[in-house]
Amino acid sequence: MTDALPTASKSNGADAAWLRTLASKFLVFEGPDGSGKSTQLKRLIETCAAAGVEITTVREPGGTSVGEQIRSVLLDPSSTMTLRCEMMLYMASRAQLVEEIVRPALAKGHLVIADRFLTSTFAYQGAGGGLSAEDIRDVGRVATQGIRPDLILIYYVDVDTATARTRGVPQGKKKSSEALRGVTLFDDRIEQRSDDFRRRVHESYLAQAKADPAHHALIDAKASAEQVWSLTLNELRSRFAPKA
Repeated sequence: MTDALPTASKSNGADAAWLRTLASKFLVFEGPDGSGKSTQLKRLIETCAAAGVEITTVREPGGTSVGEQIRSVLLDPSSTMTLRCEMMLYMASRAQLVEEIVRPALAKGHLVIADRFLTSTFAYQGAGGGLSAEDIRDVGRVATQGIRPDLILIYYVDVDTATARTRGVPQGKKKSSEALRGVTLFDDRIEQRSDDFRRRVHESYLAQAKADPAHHALIDAKASAEQVWSLTLNELRSRFAPKA
């Protein structure tokens, strides 16, 4: 990465030496829309780059020429497709991403940071939509070629907070979740789902983190961005920094 970035120092809570241990790791940032995960992802990229870590970043769906074309179909409000078709399109984008970008980057020793991965499919098309976890797991095994993230950071907020954030409603202003629906920056096919759908997605994120704590870190994202950043760094340090 060549852009000018802030240096890693005590001022941002990071130490360059331990950050370099993230080389060759595969980290995934997950969470419902409105969790603030993108803010934390961007800050980690900047901090690690300043520490001299080679980084490859990807997003889902997308990240490749083929993937971006798939993304435009998936997020188009006018697209009509079955849930199983939707899941398969996400997996197709993921398969291209793994083979074209993720696997080669890991082989070069890069830190790979993904904005969403297989966890999202279990949450949205699985728990939210109703597809079986077994079907998703089987297709996912083919799409990912068995690549598994070293850590999945799940940024969690309650449904009402997430909805308020995505709808641009100030914190503390009480409105029903039904009233919070409407046209927003998040107004795509996925975000036009029901409130029950959203709750199932949120519950799935919690369940996935609880079922496999070795590969998931649940981050309380309701606090300020600075507090969430501290939680993120502490989690990464406790998992990957060399023990004294």
